[in-house]
Amino acid sequence: MSLEQYRGTGRRKKAVATVRLIPGSGTITVNNQSLDEYFDFETLRREVKRPLTVTKTEGKFDVIVKVEGGGYTGQAGAVRMGISRALLEVDSEAYRATLKAEGFLTRDSRMKERKKYGLKKARRSPQFSKR
Repeated sequence: MSLEQYRGTGRRKKAVATVRLIPGSGTITVNNQSLDEYFDFETLRREVKRPLTVTKTEGKFDVIVKVEGGGYTGQAGAVRMGISRALLEVDSEAYRATLKAEGFLTRDSRMKERKKYGLKKARRSPQFSKR
């Protein structure tokens, strides 16, 4: 018995999400927890679901996500991109234009800037003292 499934990988900042879409009832599982349990904020839940809403595929696929690294906002962005890429595997011609127009297929390349020597953080300099 071979289950039809589609995969996608999404990244944002330090977060990496591996997404599997399986035809089903529309449940979303993130790290073996429901979406509502894993993401506390409604805005993040909405952000994760947007690729499905835009392509009108809500309720057609069960989404299984494994996400690690980064904070919750970065993880939500990574999951969103992973779902978008998995949807392209389902039907590239039908969904590509819609997802591209929404900007879900573009990798957000902004990363944390590295710390420089002689400074407290990337750009924060030590407090100045006249003495």
